[in-house]
Amino acid sequence: MAEPEQPPPVDRTENEPPPTGPRRILIALYAIFALAATSRGIVQVSTTFHSAPLAYVLSLCSGIIYIGAAVGLLSERAWSRRLAWAACGTEMVGVLVIGTASLIDRAAFPHDTVWSRFGSGYGYFPVLLPVLGLLWLWYSRPAAQN
Repeated sequence: MAEPEQPPPVDRTENEPPPTGPRRILIALYAIFALAATSRGIVQVSTTFHSAPLAYVLSLCSGIIYIGAAVGLLSERAWSRRLAWAACGTEMVGVLVIGTASLIDRAAFPHDTVWSRFGSGYGYFPVLLPVLGLLWLWYSRPAAQN
């Protein structure tokens, strides 16, 4: 017996509404920080890595985390919320740990990272951004909609 022909799977990206409101602002902020931190980290690692390897690798890692958060917030695929939760949570832990460590042991951070002193070089947005991202993820979760 022949199986009935299945319609081709629909690409969910075609049916996704564009992001609106706070989500759109979060995506824009994460995209800006992803571009800034990643490009800064790449330049630092490729040109002056020897002068502050820890700081420069952390800057590059923060940029990669910002990319993950932006992609996770932008997409509405099954995996995207988990990616956004993981990226925003990792960012929150990172900015708190690196921010504290950079205040306690300044010798370990002779050059700033994005998260040094809780992001003071970036107007403290690096410590505010994961809070906003995690709050948005919490209040927009499917269980909160009911």
